[in-house]
Amino acid sequence: MEELRKLEQVQRMLQFMELRGVAIPSNGDSNRFLANLILLMIQPCGELDLDKKRSLVSEHMSKISTAFLDDASIWLSREGITEVTEEVKDKDNRCCMPARCASLGPCQNLGDNSLQLDYDSRLHAGSLETDFEDMALVGLDAMQRANSTLEDFVNRLPSLFKYLPVLSFTESFIYQLDSLNEKILRQPTSGVTVSERGHKPRNERLITKFTDPFKSNPFWPLVGLLEHRGLLTERIREEFRCGEEYWALERKLCCALMSKAEISVEDVMRAIHLKSFDYRVLNLLLYHLRGEKVNDVHMEFLSVSEFLVEVSDDLFDYEDDVIENSFNVLRMFVRIYGASKAPVMLAKYITEAEQKYDCLLKTLDPQLSSNYQKRCEEATKEGGKISGHRLGAWSIPPVIVDEELYRSNFAKF
Repeated sequence: MEELRKLEQVQRMLQFMELRGVAIPSNGDSNRFLANLILLMIQPCGELDLDKKRSLVSEHMSKISTAFLDDASIWLSREGITEVTEEVKDKDNRCCMPARCASLGPCQNLGDNSLQLDYDSRLHAGSLETDFEDMALVGLDAMQRANSTLEDFVNRLPSLFKYLPVLSFTESFIYQLDSLNEKILRQPTSGVTVSERGHKPRNERLITKFTDPFKSNPFWPLVGLLEHRGLLTERIREEFRCGEEYWALERKLCCALMSKAEISVEDVMRAIHLKSFDYRVLNLLLYHLRGEKVNDVHMEFLSVSEFLVEVSDDLFDYEDDVIENSFNVLRMFVRIYGASKAPVMLAKYITEAEQKYDCLLKTLDPQLSSNYQKRCEEATKEGGKISGHRLGAWSIPPVIVDEELYRSNFAKF
């Protein structure tokens, strides 16, 4: 009832602003902000009257810079996450973040922030439905997408209940953010619209609304949860920064493809190496959960293995990535080197990586090496790539020279 009362107050204030000519035309976000600010100022606060409140705001507004607000958001979010997570832990000891704490925006009051996001989504939808796919919550789809990754970390019964909850939540949270980033990539850019295969206009408005907070600090809810549970390390923080950098590079490179701007091979190679940050996060978490020191030789080997896996996935998903305007190393190479030279250059990078892979594999602990190769062979068979090589056979698909034409033809079907 309290939440409904607050929603009613905001709506009534918006109507009042409209009547008094204070509302900003066609700017819902600004009007809601002003409505909440007015509601705050008319709330009783000790002996302060309305004139004193206005004076305080005028006097201190110049001191409240964007940097100040960013610091305040981080400061409050740490305490807020700790309090809310502790509350949930006391109730049922579940290893998960409360749904209201997994929203993207700055968190000054977690309950109110959730309310605002929920209200905005209803407003855009024009109904009382809330489409949680368009928020950074951990949804069922993200958890299902995370399963294939988790099989590489938890595939024995004793590990299932011991490690799976933390690893599953972490990977699902990352996949949820990745899905949102992919939807942002499909928005109109420089006059070019990518086919969205039936995405509704209201989803576009929600995605646009969450673009800015997504770009600024997407991992803070997950960071707060891991920190509270004593699982956060500086290396994990760094991998989250790598994730932010990857998504920023993906947006930059895919936007450049759509607008026919220049692309550098340095950015492409940086992106492909950053892309597997989630695997590194899970490995670092698993080391921590098991109480073991991180094996740097193992991590270096995995970085090369991850590169080969990412390239293999990009080749398999090439056509879909063209349609969805997702990062794909072959797409980028076609733009940089041209249709005829791109496969040759990519094969060169693959060969160099395989040579490094074979060298580093020999430096691993024999048992670790054996377990890793066994899991690779299992994953290769699960993916339907039966071949003599433990990683499967390489197959570079025919390149798409005119992506716009390809998307246009696909849309007709």
